[in-house]
Amino acid sequence: MPTAGAPNSTATLDRFHSAVNSGDLGIISKAIDEFVAPDVLFHAPVPMGATGAEALKRVWEVLLRAFPDIHVAVEETITEGDKVVSRNTVTGTHRGEYQGLPPTGKTVTYDEIFIFRFTDGRIAEIRGVVDVLTQLRQLGAAPS
Repeated sequence: MPTAGAPNSTATLDRFHSAVNSGDLGIISKAIDEFVAPDVLFHAPVPMGATGAEALKRVWEVLLRAFPDIHVAVEETITEGDKVVSRNTVTGTHRGEYQGLPPTGKTVTYDEIFIFRFTDGRIAEIRGVVDVLTQLRQLGAAPS
């Protein structure tokens, strides 16, 4: 059963995704500062050497450098209590170095699912599953 804060959490996540899809690191960083707790717990396949909101900013810095036209299409959201689940399709063109791979010019399309836990209207915890294998296969870095 949804709680009173659930619509606000969903709206916050929608605004966050809009910022991410701007392709502008400054806008994304401001959105992270606004919508994400500084000490957010970030559980995702992103070995960035940072924690909290800074780790999330580094992830977007790397992604935008590698895929400047990256786009996250939200396919489905489910809200339950203080959590919002977002199932997304991500697309982008590999135009910069990524995980040691020089730019290939190839387009990638892959899926991801994130669970966002909200506290006091901000994202306090993120758990993610990203189909990196499909992404790397499309870039020619993993066998099909």
